[in-house]
Amino acid sequence: GLRDYVANNGFGGVVIALSGGIDSALTLALAVDALGCARVKAMLMPSPYTSPQSVEDARLLARTEGVELFEIPITRTFETMVGELAPVFGDRARDVAEENLQARIRGALLMALSNKLHLMPVATSNKSELAVGYATLYGDMAGGYAPLKDVFKKRVYELAAHLNRAHERIPRRVIERAPTAELAPGQLDTDSLPPYPILDAILAQLIENDAGTADLAWRGFDATLLRRVRDMVMKSEYKRRQAPPGPKITPRAFGRERRYPITSLYEAAAPDATPAAAPDAQ
Repeated sequence: GLRDYVANNGFGGVVIALSGGIDSALTLALAVDALGCARVKAMLMPSPYTSPQSVEDARLLARTEGVELFEIPITRTFETMVGELAPVFGDRARDVAEENLQARIRGALLMALSNKLHLMPVATSNKSELAVGYATLYGDMAGGYAPLKDVFKKRVYELAAHLNRAHERIPRRVIERAPTAELAPGQLDTDSLPPYPILDAILAQLIENDAGTADLAWRGFDATLLRRVRDMVMKSEYKRRQAPPGPKITPRAFGRERRYPITSLYEAAAPDATPAAAPDAQ
């Protein structure tokens, strides 16, 4: 799918934001398989919260795959923008606004390199993240194509293991480390989301089987968690409408096979509705 999309739209190659995490690692490996290493560029954009391990793993992955890596730290840009916003933000504590700002700085740099080098930016979000809105508009969602758009997080790990079957293309510690966006000190995905095995099990039922929360609760899922996940899925529809296209690999991908209003008030009337904003509300 990626190879055809790049060829059919006349791009010479692609550029990928490499974070040191498993999603961008798998996306890079897929791009190399699709296009060859000479047509793939990577960008590493560490922030104040990027761990040394992430930097080391991103560099190792780029060397292993044989792709050129551009390193552009965003700490100075981030702090400058926070300073410019200080008169408006006042004494409010740092929160999702500063987290998303980092992602959007990276998105702007990625698009700048895309324009200058005539490369298509490839987004790295997976189906689990897009389902619940755990992705930033104009940030890590920036791109012309999203190869993992229909790939749940569980399958991301399975694909990484598959790619490593002959030799280690994706570093083992990238696969084994706890998922994190590294946008705040000590941040983990589980701070905002259920563990991915549980989340994916719920999402597969809600999205691909059209199961209701009452039925899933009867099957043994936690009712409060079900409502929370359902609400995140429904409230993130507007965000998925702005996501780049990607290949369909499951029986029911986001898009024309799953039509829901971008936004509505009908959930507010449901007696069991529990307000739950997506991790990135905007």
